[in-house]
Amino acid sequence: MKLSNCLLALSGVFSSSSASAFVVPNIHTSYGALYATDASVTEVENPRLSGLALMLDDGTRKSHSMAQNTSFVTGFFKGLANRESYKALVTSLFFVYENMEAAMDATSEGGVRALDYPELRRLSPLKKDMEFFYGSNWKAEALPSPAAKAYVARVLNVAESKPYLLVAHQYTRYLGDLFGGQMMGGMASRSLSLQNGDGTAFYTFEDISSTNDFITEWYHCLNQLELTDSQKEEIVDEANLVFDLNIDLLQELEGSPLKAMLTLTIKSLKEKLGFA
Repeated sequence: MKLSNCLLALSGVFSSSSASAFVVPNIHTSYGALYATDASVTEVENPRLSGLALMLDDGTRKSHSMAQNTSFVTGFFKGLANRESYKALVTSLFFVYENMEAAMDATSEGGVRALDYPELRRLSPLKKDMEFFYGSNWKAEALPSPAAKAYVARVLNVAESKPYLLVAHQYTRYLGDLFGGQMMGGMASRSLSLQNGDGTAFYTFEDISSTNDFITEWYHCLNQLELTDSQKEEIVDEANLVFDLNIDLLQELEGSPLKAMLTLTIKSLKEKLGFA
């Protein structure tokens, strides 16, 4: 979906009494390093510096305590401690995305459909990762964890009651995955000795050549959308809730974050010394 398609959607392709209610998200720094402003984007042109994008960015970043941010980081490193922990993380993400993307397919909510860029979809690469870790019978073997069940329940609830809140789920997961994907996928590969992209397809966005350009276009589209003040606040609140749901996914993993960090440090040192 290109920007012209987004503008076409805004002109009424997805219009309905509720379809005009969507939000302009901007990812919070808790998902990684995460974005660097392209020097070619001026302050006037950068959609992240104004409007609803800025509102959501501030609304999520300011609400996250140091403890929450620490929990997210340590939880991710728990997932890198060993293959079983990482497999559990991939499994939870599979069930989240299976239900989230099914809800996006089923909804008539115009905002959700306008923000549904096919380049961001994660279910297909997650299926590849699931087959790598479980084998060909993965559909019969994989089960959702308690935290994944709670996450899925929330997705299904908002899809049924207030589908425009799915935008907060798109914002939190997809942009976090895109901004941090290369870094997190690389860390998983090094820590767990995964070769040739095996088990890390989730973190690879093959159809996005420039993260900055893609995200800038995405935000330009978002800043064209209309939303009542009440709906804006609801989506900001939902984005914060989604962040907590993701922390829960990570905190239930059983790996040791210290072991994962030590493994990464040693492997990075060996690479620099030419021993890898």
